[in-house]
Amino acid sequence: MTQPKPLLVVMGVSGSGKTTVGQLLAARLGLPFEDADSLHPPANIEKMAAGIALTDADREPWLAVVGSRLAAAENTGLVVACSALKRSYRRLILAAEPLVRYVYLAGSIELIQARLGHRHGHFMPASLLVSQFSTLEPLGADEPGVTVELRADESPAELVTRVMALAEAGDATPAVDV
Repeated sequence: MTQPKPLLVVMGVSGSGKTTVGQLLAARLGLPFEDADSLHPPANIEKMAAGIALTDADREPWLAVVGSRLAAAENTGLVVACSALKRSYRRLILAAEPLVRYVYLAGSIELIQARLGHRHGHFMPASLLVSQFSTLEPLGADEPGVTVELRADESPAELVTRVMALAEAGDATPAVDV
């Protein structure tokens, strides 16, 4: 029996590097990549662009789509960049696809603010970062995945190397093994 292909969600607050790290991780693993931001309905994007935080009711249909994309990729594997800030959001994704494993990019608000200062052209304004941190429920020890602390002096490629090393060392769930 062959090992199932990984189904990974790279999660964290806006500006943590989910998309960049997710793309690099997918390339290293030979998997497709999808940014969950592209799955938001237009009404959600309009709210965020206007500086209005999304409600749980706004997020539920979006999270259902994220979960269904992952479930549809069981044979091919998939890496998705998705904030997945609350445990309840992660449970919705896991309900659709129980093989999902999370890679939580954790960092201080100061580090993330500095990163956002260098980002241009994204619909999520830096002003919503405080609301994201107040919503954030870090990945629990009982949830499938690994937490990776961000370092200010580390490139995205170095961070992906560290994520891969954690997986190989057995600090991540078996579905992340490479």
